[in-house]
Amino acid sequence: MRRALLDAAARVFARRGIEAASLDDVAADAGFTKGAVYSNFGSKDGLVAALVADRTSAYLDLGLEAVEDLDGSMGARARVLGDRLTDASDGQRDWHLLFFELWQRAVRSGDVDDVFRRHRDSLRVAVTAAIEDHVDRAGGSLPLPASELATVLMALANGLAVERMVAPDDVAPDLMGRVLALLVADGPVP
Repeated sequence: MRRALLDAAARVFARRGIEAASLDDVAADAGFTKGAVYSNFGSKDGLVAALVADRTSAYLDLGLEAVEDLDGSMGARARVLGDRLTDASDGQRDWHLLFFELWQRAVRSGDVDDVFRRHRDSLRVAVTAAIEDHVDRAGGSLPLPASELATVLMALANGLAVERMVAPDDVAPDLMGRVLALLVADGPVP
């Protein structure tokens, strides 16, 4: 039930916007009553917070799985990661719409969206740790500190996803992988 409600919330919030969508809309989309939403999440803010946590975790898992068993240079690993993230991203139109609404809320408001910021921070920390681990395993070096590269990776993934939604023919499916491979190809930037 919880999974169905989270998936319905992602669809409904992406279609209508978080503020315009009601808990009745989410419950109906999932095939439940509003009481099911309240019993699982307590409130709309609780549902939004759970959705952010769920999607952040899924994004992190996707990235880690994409390069878990890869061998080779940092460039080769980066290329595969970028290609797999693009493939997965293409099927996540609702998440990208929701992400940008959450981003706007976090930028414009206060306490309600602190959850979004905290999850973004924890995602950045986890991506940084994963980058450091892959650098150690590949025996390479990075052009930027891992934390800054994590920020670039997250921004690039979000930006290219949006561009592919607007003009899919203008953004090659392997662009992210190629850019990431270029970023890590030559080691540190002087």
